[in-house]
Amino acid sequence: MPEGDTVFRTAAKLRAALEHQTLTGSDFRVPKFATVDLSGRECTSVESRGKHLFIVCEDLAIHSHLMMEGHWDVYRPGERWRSPAFKARCILSVATAQAVGFELGFVRLVPTASMYDDVAHLGPDPLGPSWDRDEVLRRMRLWPETKIGLVVLDQSVLAGVGNIYRCESLFMARVNPHSLVSELSDEVLLGLIDMMHRLLNLNRERGRRITTGAVGREPYWVYGRRGKPCQRCGAPVVYERLGDPQLLRGRVGGSKDGDSVSTESVERDLFYCQYCQRA
Repeated sequence: MPEGDTVFRTAAKLRAALEHQTLTGSDFRVPKFATVDLSGRECTSVESRGKHLFIVCEDLAIHSHLMMEGHWDVYRPGERWRSPAFKARCILSVATAQAVGFELGFVRLVPTASMYDDVAHLGPDPLGPSWDRDEVLRRMRLWPETKIGLVVLDQSVLAGVGNIYRCESLFMARVNPHSLVSELSDEVLLGLIDMMHRLLNLNRERGRRITTGAVGREPYWVYGRRGKPCQRCGAPVVYERLGDPQLLRGRVGGSKDGDSVSTESVERDLFYCQYCQRA
């Protein structure tokens, strides 16, 4: 499941392959941009903002989002793709490599000068250069009567946290996902914010996401462990579905206008321990 660390690593991979290279070909397999050819343009930078990815090609930027199944692969020229061709949405070629975006949630071309307009609503990015924990706290406090398990997924509160980090951070901070924001002290919320920041940064360069801290053991404390014993207290891990379309529509995956976001996409699996997470 792509989260902020996945997009951070994807940006680094694409940066190594494309940055400061001249495009020898481009193929957008989406109707709106099917006739666009970026050949001859230089890829000047590759950047991530939360779960959003920007490939800057001089005056135009390719803005993509992985959503649930998307990924970018890099190949040598002529190398066989690891995914079916019909799943490709964007293909960028340079002399030494080919980058292919498969099953992207969306891909669009925007003017470089205004490429961040569609993500201006995003909260601070735990993997970004201008991380601000106090600003995240302020944004959380805007939702006093909302469950914290919903608020941490809202990309306008902080960008890049998805369902795995929601479940794992809440568990490690010992916070119950059903607690209202108004019921939690600043100290507890800042501890949760710091935990999300810490986990994302620990995993941003790892090939395999781990929150338990030990390679070779269970990678997660609670995520995906429905009914299994809690690794702290032994009680069964609780599984539920938790989502609020009114709060999260347009903030979980798409742009600020709700592009490509449905009610179903914000109903997420929730795993937690009702005994360890009492706050």
